Amino acid sequence: MKKLLVLLLCLGLTGCASLSGIRIMNRQNLLKLSIGMTKQEALNVMGTRTFKTYADGTINNPYRSEILSNKEGRVFEVVHYYTDVKSLDGVITDDELTPLIFDNGKLIGWGQSFLQDNILKYKLKLRSNE
Repeated sequence: MKKLLVLLLCLGLTGCASLSGIRIMNRQNLLKLSIGMTKQEALNVMGTRTFKTYADGTINNPYRSEILSNKEGRVFEVVHYYTDVKSLDGVITDDELTPLIFDNGKLIGWGQSFLQDNILKYKLKLRSNE
């Protein structure tokens, strides 16, 4: 009974979440995306907040973002959401993330294979801060 009360307080007062709950929510939100959405529209659908987890940690949603570019000046913004689990080790790895790919602020696709196809097609590299 005491554990249930603590759990309910955690959920109600601090917004605690389980990693599986975050994954499920993000996977459901992927179904609401449409090609051509603006970045802001897609972020509104997917969510942009930090969750406290039961294990006294936090997880950002989106998990991370990056800019990819090539020598010809083609630039893509990639925003990664936590959607899968490959190992119950408590570590979030790249293969547990779903990337959303934006070109000129418009959603052009999502998923690891879509990202990899575009990296190869346009010879994209992670943009350095130099």
